[in-house]
Amino acid sequence: MKKRHYLTMIAAVMLTGLSMAQAQNPECMTNLSIYVEHAKVKNYDAAYEPWKMVYENCPDINRANFLYGEKILEHKIDKSSGAEKDGFIQDLLALFENSNKYFPTKYPKADVAIEKALLMYENKMASDEQLFNMLDKGFKEDRENFKNPRALYLYFSALVDLHEAGKKDLQDVFDTYDDVTEKIDEENQKLTDIVTKLLPKDSLKTITKKESSQLKMASTNSESFGKVASSVDAKLGKLADCDNLIPLYEKNYEAKKGDVKWVKGAVGRMFAKECTDDPMFRKLFEAQLALDPSADAYMYGGVLKQKSGDMKGAIADFNKAVELESDSYKKSNILYKIATTVRRSSKSQARSYALKAIDANPANGKAYLLIANLYAGSANDCGSTPFEKRAIYWKAAEMARKAGRVDPAVSSHANQTAASYDAKAPTKEMIFSSGMAGQTITFSCWVGGSVKVPNL
Repeated sequence: MKKRHYLTMIAAVMLTGLSMAQAQNPECMTNLSIYVEHAKVKNYDAAYEPWKMVYENCPDINRANFLYGEKILEHKIDKSSGAEKDGFIQDLLALFENSNKYFPTKYPKADVAIEKALLMYENKMASDEQLFNMLDKGFKEDRENFKNPRALYLYFSALVDLHEAGKKDLQDVFDTYDDVTEKIDEENQKLTDIVTKLLPKDSLKTITKKESSQLKMASTNSESFGKVASSVDAKLGKLADCDNLIPLYEKNYEAKKGDVKWVKGAVGRMFAKECTDDPMFRKLFEAQLALDPSADAYMYGGVLKQKSGDMKGAIADFNKAVELESDSYKKSNILYKIATTVRRSSKSQARSYALKAIDANPANGKAYLLIANLYAGSANDCGSTPFEKRAIYWKAAEMARKAGRVDPAVSSHANQTAASYDAKAPTKEMIFSSGMAGQTITFSCWVGGSVKVPNL
């Protein structure tokens, strides 16, 4: 009852506002009705003049001025050229700016910055510097609402281009890379939470129509963030190679060694790029350990002990890192990193840590992909005949496909990986010749378990 009463009050306030606006300018109300009817049926040419009259004289009379105004101006841009087209583009840029002015709760600052930047980028009306400054301002002033995958990539891409032109420092590139990838991870985490919740219902056919739509949207958007993450990494490219990282950190170490964010970022990048053999990695690690003896620090310590041959000490540090981390998503990422670190010395141990990563976060697709890779890499060790050895690829392919189901952000890579493993598995001709169709093959190697040979 309280909610119904509240909604009634809101409706009354809106009606009062419209009545006051009508009293002030009845012509606005008349033209509002006219252009809305035209816009509803996508007759944007007929809608343009009455819309323009209302927008210019009563911009705050109704949000429709901006909702339909954007569509009307986009239509005009598509149907014009030259100076006329440029004029409509400027009108649309002004519309974006005014949307936040008159309806700030409906049009956040980040959305305005993104819409303006993308429009100018698509029409080649802005330099890299202008695009970066516009998006940088939007990101820093309204990070929460900066959610557009394409804009996140453009933001970082423009900065890298500015660095290559000698206008931005390499450290600026790394700082923004950290911010952008962190934001991508945050948004993808929200989406995979939805996927994790709804996938079991989808499998059991108990999912509602609304939930099915939510699952599809979350999966699609997660996949988009995954592609953008890959594009951001590709854009960073060789800038983050050891040859660039080490001199930069050696140069800045004395000035920055007390800055915990800088130190943690430096250690993390050197670890990711496998620069851990360089003395600078140990120096930075020790600085991080002194500033912030957190889970990450113990993980890096484990890596150093592993390299020195102290596997017992390495495992102790790895387990300490897991113990210290309370956030399930961060714990999962640490466990995954440990799994990638120990894979060369022990495939079974790597799988154990990968499975723990999945327990902490069931949507950790990278952990499933790692296990798939471990299985595929054991083909020659798992079977006494060529057929049995190749059968392991079925198990690897299924694990790769599962990665794409639970974490749509890695689905593109997961599907490609699964397809490559399927191609290495026994062919239909081999299944026919072996007489194994429909039978179960059990693996006696470290992989364990079994697979059922497909029926012909």
